[in-house]
Amino acid sequence: MYRQLTDVGTSDRGFFAMTEEVLVSGLKILSMLLHRHYGRQVIFLIDEYDVPLDKAFQYGYYDKMVSLLRNMFGNVLKTNQDLYFAVLTGCLRISKESIFTGLNNLKVLTITDVRFDEYFGFTDTEVREMLEYYGLQRHYERIKEWYDGYLFGNTAVYCPWDVINYCDLLNADPVALPENYWANTSGNAIVRRFIDKANNQTKNEIERLIAGESIVKEIQQELTYNELDKTINNLWSVLFTTGYLTQKERVDSRKYRLAIPNREIHELFVLQIREWFQEETLSDVSKLNSFCEAFAEEKPQKAE
Repeated sequence: MYRQLTDVGTSDRGFFAMTEEVLVSGLKILSMLLHRHYGRQVIFLIDEYDVPLDKAFQYGYYDKMVSLLRNMFGNVLKTNQDLYFAVLTGCLRISKESIFTGLNNLKVLTITDVRFDEYFGFTDTEVREMLEYYGLQRHYERIKEWYDGYLFGNTAVYCPWDVINYCDLLNADPVALPENYWANTSGNAIVRRFIDKANNQTKNEIERLIAGESIVKEIQQELTYNELDKTINNLWSVLFTTGYLTQKERVDSRKYRLAIPNREIHELFVLQIREWFQEETLSDVSKLNSFCEAFAEEKPQKAE
Protein backbone atom coordinates (compact mmCIF):
# COMPACT_ATOMS: atom_id res chain seq x y z
CA MET A 1 0.00 0.00 0.00
CA TYR A 2 2.82 2.43 0.90
CA ARG A 3 4.54 1.88 -2.45
CA GLN A 4 1.29 2.56 -4.24
CA LEU A 5 0.93 5.88 -2.46
CA THR A 6 4.43 7.31 -2.60
CA ASP A 7 7.61 7.64 -4.58
CA VAL A 8 10.61 8.16 -2.34
CA GLY A 9 13.92 9.29 -3.83
CA THR A 10 17.22 7.53 -3.24
CA SER A 11 19.53 10.53 -3.68
CA ASP A 12 21.29 12.19 -0.74
CA ARG A 13 18.69 14.95 -0.63
CA GLY A 14 15.80 12.60 -1.32
CA PHE A 15 12.29 13.56 -2.33
CA PHE A 16 8.73 12.61 -1.55
CA ALA A 17 6.27 12.58 -4.42
CA MET A 18 2.64 11.63 -4.85
CA THR A 19 0.50 11.60 -7.97
CA GLU A 20 -2.48 13.94 -8.02
CA GLU A 21 -4.81 10.97 -8.38
CA VAL A 22 -3.49 9.44 -5.17
CA LEU A 23 -3.35 12.83 -3.43
CA VAL A 24 -7.05 13.61 -3.94
CA SER A 25 -7.98 10.15 -2.66
CA GLY A 26 -5.61 10.40 0.33
CA LEU A 27 -8.25 11.18 2.96
CA LYS A 28 -10.53 8.45 1.68
CA ILE A 29 -7.68 5.95 1.79
CA LEU A 30 -6.85 7.09 5.33
CA SER A 31 -10.48 6.60 6.41
CA MET A 32 -10.45 3.10 4.91
CA LEU A 33 -7.25 2.14 6.74
CA LEU A 34 -8.47 3.54 10.07
CA HIS A 35 -11.83 1.80 9.71
CA ARG A 36 -10.12 -1.47 8.89
CA HIS A 37 -7.69 -1.17 11.83
CA TYR A 38 -10.10 0.00 14.55
CA GLY A 39 -13.29 -1.60 13.26
CA ARG A 40 -15.22 1.67 13.58
CA GLN A 41 -16.25 4.32 11.10
CA VAL A 42 -14.09 7.44 11.09
CA ILE A 43 -14.86 10.99 12.23
CA PHE A 44 -12.86 13.64 10.35
CA LEU A 45 -12.15 17.02 11.97
CA ILE A 46 -10.77 19.49 9.40
CA ASP A 47 -9.87 22.90 10.84
CA GLU A 48 -9.37 26.08 8.76
CA TYR A 49 -10.29 24.37 5.51
CA ASP A 50 -10.35 27.78 3.80
CA VAL A 51 -6.71 28.71 4.56
CA PRO A 52 -5.22 26.77 1.59
CA LEU A 53 -7.62 28.67 -0.68
CA ASP A 54 -6.50 31.99 0.79
CA LYS A 55 -2.82 31.17 0.28
CA ALA A 56 -3.49 29.93 -3.23
CA PHE A 57 -5.39 33.11 -4.05
CA GLN A 58 -2.50 35.24 -2.77
CA TYR A 59 0.14 33.39 -4.78
CA GLY A 60 -1.67 32.74 -8.03
CA TYR A 61 -2.69 29.08 -8.05
CA TYR A 62 -6.27 29.45 -6.80
CA ASP A 63 -7.98 27.44 -9.56
CA LYS A 64 -5.61 24.51 -9.03
CA MET A 65 -6.28 24.53 -5.29
CA VAL A 66 -10.06 24.69 -5.84
CA SER A 67 -9.81 21.66 -8.11
CA LEU A 68 -7.64 19.76 -5.62
CA LEU A 69 -9.89 20.42 -2.63
CA ARG A 70 -13.08 19.82 -4.59
CA ASN A 71 -11.85 16.38 -5.66
CA MET A 72 -10.37 15.56 -2.25
CA PHE A 73 -13.50 16.52 -0.29
CA GLY A 74 -15.72 14.88 -2.90
CA ASN A 75 -13.85 11.60 -2.49
CA VAL A 76 -13.89 11.50 1.30
CA LEU A 77 -17.25 13.12 2.11
CA LYS A 78 -19.52 11.65 -0.54
CA THR A 79 -20.66 7.99 -0.51
CA ASN A 80 -17.79 6.94 1.76
CA GLN A 81 -18.79 3.84 3.73
CA ASP A 82 -15.82 4.29 6.06
CA LEU A 83 -16.90 7.76 7.20
CA TYR A 84 -19.26 8.33 10.14
CA PHE A 85 -19.35 12.12 9.76
CA ALA A 86 -17.00 15.08 9.29
CA VAL A 87 -16.75 18.57 10.79
CA LEU A 88 -15.09 21.36 8.81
CA THR A 89 -14.37 24.78 10.30
CA GLY A 90 -13.13 27.98 8.71
CA CYS A 91 -13.39 31.76 8.82
CA LEU A 92 -15.01 32.27 5.44
CA ARG A 93 -18.01 30.27 4.34
CA ILE A 94 -16.84 29.18 0.91
CA SER A 95 -19.53 29.02 -1.77
CA LYS A 96 -20.89 25.55 -2.43
CA GLU A 97 -20.24 26.13 -6.11
CA SER A 98 -16.54 26.53 -5.34
CA ILE A 99 -15.21 23.42 -3.56
CA PHE A 100 -18.36 21.65 -2.38
CA THR A 101 -19.91 21.00 -5.78
CA GLY A 102 -21.71 17.67 -5.78
CA LEU A 103 -22.07 17.45 -2.00
CA ASN A 104 -25.73 17.60 -1.07
CA ASN A 105 -25.45 16.42 2.53
CA LEU A 106 -23.83 19.52 4.04
CA LYS A 107 -25.28 21.23 7.08
CA VAL A 108 -23.83 24.74 7.40
CA LEU A 109 -23.78 26.50 10.77
CA THR A 110 -22.57 30.11 10.77
CA ILE A 111 -21.92 32.57 13.57
CA THR A 112 -25.47 33.87 13.14
CA ASP A 113 -27.12 30.47 13.74
CA VAL A 114 -28.64 29.69 17.12
CA ARG A 115 -27.90 25.97 16.85
CA PHE A 116 -24.79 25.09 18.89
CA ASP A 117 -24.09 28.81 19.34
CA GLU A 118 -22.68 28.27 22.83
CA TYR A 119 -19.96 25.96 21.45
CA PHE A 120 -18.23 28.58 19.30
CA GLY A 121 -16.59 30.20 22.34
CA PHE A 122 -16.54 30.32 26.13
CA THR A 123 -19.68 31.51 27.85
CA ASP A 124 -19.47 33.88 30.81
CA THR A 125 -20.27 31.03 33.19
CA GLU A 126 -17.43 28.93 31.76
CA VAL A 127 -14.96 31.80 32.09
CA ARG A 128 -15.95 32.39 35.73
CA GLU A 129 -15.53 28.66 36.46
CA MET A 130 -12.10 28.64 34.79
CA LEU A 131 -10.93 31.66 36.76
CA GLU A 132 -12.19 30.14 40.01
CA TYR A 133 -10.39 26.85 39.26
CA TYR A 134 -7.07 28.66 38.77
CA GLY A 135 -7.64 31.19 41.57
CA LEU A 136 -7.74 34.10 39.13
CA GLN A 137 -11.19 35.53 39.99
CA ARG A 138 -9.79 39.02 40.58
CA HIS A 139 -8.95 39.25 36.85
CA TYR A 140 -12.54 38.67 35.71
CA GLU A 141 -13.43 42.27 34.82
CA ARG A 142 -10.22 42.78 32.85
CA ILE A 143 -10.68 39.54 30.92
CA LYS A 144 -14.27 40.47 30.15
CA GLU A 145 -13.20 43.92 28.89
CA TRP A 146 -10.49 42.49 26.65
CA TYR A 147 -11.85 39.20 25.31
CA ASP A 148 -15.67 39.16 25.66
CA GLY A 149 -18.18 40.83 23.37
CA TYR A 150 -18.98 38.31 20.62
CA LEU A 151 -22.55 37.33 19.83
CA PHE A 152 -22.91 33.95 18.15
CA GLY A 153 -26.56 33.24 17.41
CA ASN A 154 -28.24 34.35 20.63
CA THR A 155 -25.31 33.61 22.94
CA ALA A 156 -22.63 36.02 24.16
CA VAL A 157 -19.21 34.37 24.12
CA TYR A 158 -15.54 35.10 24.77
CA CYS A 159 -12.76 34.27 22.33
CA PRO A 160 -11.45 30.98 23.80
CA TRP A 161 -7.95 31.27 22.33
CA ASP A 162 -7.41 34.60 24.06
CA VAL A 163 -8.84 33.55 27.42
CA ILE A 164 -6.73 30.37 27.54
CA ASN A 165 -3.55 32.21 26.62
CA TYR A 166 -4.06 35.00 29.13
CA CYS A 167 -4.93 32.57 31.94
CA ASP A 168 -1.79 30.62 31.12
CA LEU A 169 0.21 33.85 31.28
CA LEU A 170 -1.37 34.81 34.61
CA ASN A 171 -0.46 31.44 36.10
CA ALA A 172 3.19 32.24 35.39
CA ASP A 173 2.98 35.97 36.16
CA PRO A 174 0.01 37.01 38.36
CA VAL A 175 0.49 40.72 37.54
CA ALA A 176 0.77 40.26 33.75
CA LEU A 177 -1.24 42.66 31.62
CA PRO A 178 -3.57 41.44 28.83
CA GLU A 179 -1.96 40.86 25.46
CA ASN A 180 -3.21 40.88 21.89
CA TYR A 181 -3.33 37.29 20.67
CA TRP A 182 -5.19 38.20 17.48
CA ALA A 183 -2.58 40.09 15.49
CA ASN A 184 -1.19 37.21 13.42
CA THR A 185 -4.34 35.22 12.70
CA SER A 186 -5.13 33.89 9.24
CA GLY A 187 -7.67 36.56 8.26
CA ASN A 188 -5.21 39.47 8.34
CA ALA A 189 -3.95 39.12 4.76
CA ILE A 190 -7.49 39.28 3.39
CA VAL A 191 -8.29 42.39 5.40
CA ARG A 192 -5.09 44.08 4.26
CA ARG A 193 -6.05 43.56 0.60
CA PHE A 194 -9.31 45.40 1.22
CA ILE A 195 -7.60 48.24 3.08
CA ASP A 196 -5.47 48.91 0.01
CA LYS A 197 -8.68 49.53 -1.96
CA ALA A 198 -10.68 51.41 0.66
CA ASN A 199 -12.39 54.66 -0.25
CA ASN A 200 -13.02 57.68 1.99
CA GLN A 201 -16.44 56.40 3.08
CA THR A 202 -14.91 53.12 4.24
CA LYS A 203 -12.17 54.93 6.13
CA ASN A 204 -14.73 57.18 7.84
CA GLU A 205 -16.79 54.14 8.87
CA ILE A 206 -13.69 52.50 10.32
CA GLU A 207 -13.05 55.65 12.36
CA ARG A 208 -16.66 55.55 13.60
CA LEU A 209 -16.15 51.97 14.77
CA ILE A 210 -12.94 52.93 16.57
CA ALA A 211 -14.87 55.74 18.29
CA GLY A 212 -17.27 53.14 19.71
CA GLU A 213 -20.13 53.55 17.26
CA SER A 214 -21.91 50.82 15.31
CA ILE A 215 -22.73 50.65 11.60
CA VAL A 216 -25.40 48.76 9.64
CA LYS A 217 -24.10 46.66 6.77
CA GLU A 218 -25.33 43.93 4.46
CA ILE A 219 -23.43 40.71 5.09
CA GLN A 220 -22.67 38.23 2.33
CA GLN A 221 -21.87 35.03 4.17
CA GLU A 222 -21.21 32.83 1.15
CA LEU A 223 -18.38 34.01 -1.09
CA THR A 224 -15.62 32.72 -3.30
CA TYR A 225 -12.17 34.25 -3.19
CA ASN A 226 -12.55 35.31 -6.80
CA GLU A 227 -15.53 37.43 -5.72
CA LEU A 228 -13.91 39.04 -2.68
CA ASP A 229 -12.19 41.85 -4.56
CA LYS A 230 -15.17 42.76 -6.73
CA THR A 231 -16.51 45.32 -4.28
CA ILE A 232 -15.17 47.08 -1.19
CA ASN A 233 -18.51 46.27 0.48
CA ASN A 234 -17.27 42.69 0.91
CA LEU A 235 -14.84 44.09 3.49
CA TRP A 236 -17.61 44.13 6.08
CA SER A 237 -18.49 40.48 5.45
CA VAL A 238 -14.83 39.53 5.89
CA LEU A 239 -14.41 41.62 9.06
CA PHE A 240 -17.57 40.03 10.47
CA THR A 241 -16.78 36.41 9.66
CA THR A 242 -13.14 36.65 10.76
CA GLY A 243 -13.99 38.16 14.16
CA TYR A 244 -12.87 41.75 13.75
CA LEU A 245 -16.50 42.81 14.15
CA THR A 246 -19.49 41.28 15.89
CA GLN A 247 -23.23 41.69 15.51
CA LYS A 248 -25.16 43.84 17.92
CA GLU A 249 -28.50 43.09 16.29
CA ARG A 250 -30.00 41.71 13.12
CA VAL A 251 -31.72 44.51 11.21
CA ASP A 252 -33.29 42.35 8.48
CA SER A 253 -32.58 39.09 6.64
CA ARG A 254 -29.21 40.28 5.31
CA LYS A 255 -28.28 43.39 7.32
CA TYR A 256 -26.62 43.51 10.73
CA ARG A 257 -25.60 46.24 13.12
CA LEU A 258 -21.85 45.74 13.55
CA ALA A 259 -19.40 46.92 16.19
CA ILE A 260 -15.92 46.20 17.54
CA PRO A 261 -16.41 43.45 20.16
CA ASN A 262 -13.82 44.21 22.82
CA ARG A 263 -10.69 46.10 23.83
CA GLU A 264 -8.30 43.61 22.20
CA ILE A 265 -9.86 44.12 18.78
CA HIS A 266 -10.25 47.86 19.39
CA GLU A 267 -6.50 48.16 19.94
CA LEU A 268 -5.92 46.07 16.83
CA PHE A 269 -8.04 48.51 14.83
CA VAL A 270 -6.16 51.47 16.26
CA LEU A 271 -2.65 50.06 15.90
CA GLN A 272 -2.87 47.86 12.82
CA ILE A 273 -5.79 48.75 10.56
CA ARG A 274 -5.38 52.49 11.07
CA GLU A 275 -1.66 52.04 10.36
CA TRP A 276 -2.50 50.24 7.12
CA PHE A 277 -4.71 53.16 6.12
CA GLN A 278 -1.91 55.60 6.92
CA GLU A 279 0.57 53.59 4.86
CA GLU A 280 -1.81 53.68 1.92
CA THR A 281 -2.34 57.43 2.38
CA LEU A 282 1.42 58.05 2.50
CA SER A 283 1.79 56.00 -0.68
CA ASP A 284 -0.78 58.22 -2.39
CA VAL A 285 1.02 61.35 -1.14
CA SER A 286 4.30 60.02 -2.50
CA LYS A 287 2.73 59.45 -5.90
CA LEU A 288 1.22 62.94 -5.86
CA ASN A 289 4.56 64.53 -4.91
CA SER A 290 6.29 62.65 -7.70
CA PHE A 291 3.63 63.83 -10.12
CA CYS A 292 4.04 67.47 -9.07
CA GLU A 293 7.83 67.28 -9.19
CA ALA A 294 7.69 65.91 -12.71
CA PHE A 295 5.70 68.90 -13.92
CA ALA A 296 7.94 71.33 -12.03
CA GLU A 297 10.97 69.79 -13.72
CA GLU A 298 9.13 69.53 -17.06
CA LYS A 299 9.75 65.78 -17.15
CA PRO A 300 6.35 64.22 -17.91
CA GLN A 301 7.85 60.73 -18.22
CA LYS A 302 8.67 60.86 -14.51
CA ALA A 303 4.98 61.27 -13.69
CA GLU A 304 3.96 58.13 -15.54
